[in-house]
Amino acid sequence: MKTLVVTSIVLFFVHTVCYAQSLSDLQKKKEEAAAEIEYTTKLLNEAEKSEKTSLNQLRLLNNQIHQRNIVINNTREEINVYQEFIDNNTLVVKMLDEDIQKLKEEYAEMIRSAYRNKNANDNVMFLLSAEDFNQAYRRYLYLKQYTSQRKTQAETINSVQEVLTESSKKLAEQKVTRQQLIGETREETQKLTTEKQQQNQELQKLQKQQRSLRQKLNQQRRVEQQLEDEIQRIIEEEARKNTDAGAPAFALAPEQKLVGDNFEQNKRLLPWPVERGVITEHFGIHSHPILKNVQIRNNGINIATETGSKVRAIFNGEVTRVFGITGGNTAVIIRHGNYLTVYSNLREVVVKKGDMVATKQIIGTVFTDLEDGNKSILKFQIWRENQKLNPEEWIVK
Repeated sequence: MKTLVVTSIVLFFVHTVCYAQSLSDLQKKKEEAAAEIEYTTKLLNEAEKSEKTSLNQLRLLNNQIHQRNIVINNTREEINVYQEFIDNNTLVVKMLDEDIQKLKEEYAEMIRSAYRNKNANDNVMFLLSAEDFNQAYRRYLYLKQYTSQRKTQAETINSVQEVLTESSKKLAEQKVTRQQLIGETREETQKLTTEKQQQNQELQKLQKQQRSLRQKLNQQRRVEQQLEDEIQRIIEEEARKNTDAGAPAFALAPEQKLVGDNFEQNKRLLPWPVERGVITEHFGIHSHPILKNVQIRNNGINIATETGSKVRAIFNGEVTRVFGITGGNTAVIIRHGNYLTVYSNLREVVVKKGDMVATKQIIGTVFTDLEDGNKSILKFQIWRENQKLNPEEWIVK
């Protein structure tokens, strides 16, 4: 009987611990996605003030739909976890209820037995009728153990009853929470349907602007090429200086190497170059969202942010270049040992070549294109000498 009781109590705690971490992870991901949806909605509202359909709005909508799906999927996973809770707790409650019934039956039998032998003289006679002292002592221990067992049985019943009450309470709470999550899923699905309708409307409008979109894409490619040429020029200049001095092309001074090592050690921990933003275009080659059979190559990431957002250095370093790009506003390049971070589409830059900057130090302000849906986009890149890196693998999630 004791084994059944222990098994029931262990089951009650073990199944809760097993799913608690999973539930915590799901809730965290859902909260992060919900926060990004809220911020994306703010950017979309800002973009809608211009009353112009733009590719940026479509990308923001795409991101919002993606995050909405994350919320829905994680909520459904939460529902599944709570169903596991309910199933397991139902089983535990059933087992505990069976255990407590058996415990009570055993206790009742002990009480009946004690009642039948309630005469204290019987116990005295039981001891006095022993054949010798050793037998009398053993009988005394038996009576003592019997009394202790009755007390233990009563305590066990109380303990199991407490666990049963707690399990029943949790079971009721979990059923309520599960129903609330089902309601949340229904609401989020309705919002998703509305967003997809809006996405379809934006797509139809942009399909009619293909000529303008091709012109903007060509301009974007020219800006990217200018930026890449400038980065290559920096790398070549520094390599030539090292070679002329008889050192390897990518040789670094000790303090530069230290900065580079520290930069690398902070991979996935580096702060964002803006306080808040949404990645609307990722690193690498991908299809244009409107133009068919057209590929876009991005050497970094595009981060949509609010009008007037400040741009900040993601790590300690030295400003290597501040220069203007035709059609692309101002760019800043910062060296961190053998790493370069590139911030473009800026205005009101507040640093100059040769300045030493610290992590999160303001270097300028993101440019806002009032003619293109109040678009405020920071273009951000990370290079390791002449190797392009994916910034999303370096900045904190």
